[in-house]
Amino acid sequence: MSKTTKYLLVSLPASISPANDHDEALTTLRSAVTVDYGTVFPFPIPEFKIGTLDALVQQADDLAKLEAACEGVVAKVGDSLKTILEGDEEKLSQSKTVNDKPAEQYLKSFRWNKVKYRADKPLGEIIDTLQKEVTSIDNQVKDKYNSYNQVKTNLTQLQRRQTGNLATKALTSIVPPSLIIRDSDYLETHLVAVPRAITKDFLRTYETIAPMVVPRSAVEVAADDEFTLYAVTTFKKHSQEFVHKCRESKWTPRDFRYKEGGKEEERKELEKVSKDERRIWEQALRLGRTAWGEAVMAWMHVLALRVFVETVLRYGLPLNFVCGLVRGQERKNHEGRLVDLGGHASRRADG
Repeated sequence: MSKTTKYLLVSLPASISPANDHDEALTTLRSAVTVDYGTVFPFPIPEFKIGTLDALVQQADDLAKLEAACEGVVAKVGDSLKTILEGDEEKLSQSKTVNDKPAEQYLKSFRWNKVKYRADKPLGEIIDTLQKEVTSIDNQVKDKYNSYNQVKTNLTQLQRRQTGNLATKALTSIVPPSLIIRDSDYLETHLVAVPRAITKDFLRTYETIAPMVVPRSAVEVAADDEFTLYAVTTFKKHSQEFVHKCRESKWTPRDFRYKEGGKEEERKELEKVSKDERRIWEQALRLGRTAWGEAVMAWMHVLALRVFVETVLRYGLPLNFVCGLVRGQERKNHEGRLVDLGGHASRRADG
């Protein structure tokens, strides 16, 4: 048996009870489902302004598409939250709330939001309002999480420059200014990170891989577990060829320009980007929590509208129906039992 909680919205005519009573009809639904299959909760749906039959048929199609869009947005926002919380399921569960309450509690106590979605408005207008809201939620979350991913990437790159090996890390705090030739019209200093396994080959051949490399100019600057960093002097007119030959020899030329105060500047940049990352992380988390709840609320209102429209199309007028929320584990069992009630209209939501 699946452990995933399933929910069904079931619409039944009040005439299913002998007294044509809503409460009795809901009791009849509970009797048909039984506790072995699930639990039934009232799911009140107001009456809306009904247009023409053609309009209802089109609205049923529009609502089916909008329901799928809502479900997709809820899933995408959930994935974004999971990413920003680094897969922490406990924190993710705490973040997935509706009006600061567990989603299940919201479903079981659903009431149509008459302030946000006025039931006295035409159905088409309510559907349009929900469509715009869901699109807005999707775009806001997408934009914020793109911003967060960008600043996170920038921070990762800066951190890598501080903690990586000599082929990737920042060199400002490593290279003494005295090693770098400045203010020369002819000579230029190159910094080359050489894998430690081939340093002997480097020292034997660096003078001859390109024209006009200053003999015996290689100076060891620093070393780590993977690379040794050398400073080499060449004539500027052949610098590009030297750099190209270094890459061919699997040595890594490092682009370095000495700048007064560069070390302090790097520290400040890392500090600024770290603060930006934390600030945008908090904004993205707050937005994700709010957006997930709002997307779920919009989804449930769309489901309520869809049940209403399909109830009208199925039962006709005058309307006299009751809607119940069935909570259970195996949807197929619920549906099998509900066939005994006449196969009445139902919609589902996965918990």
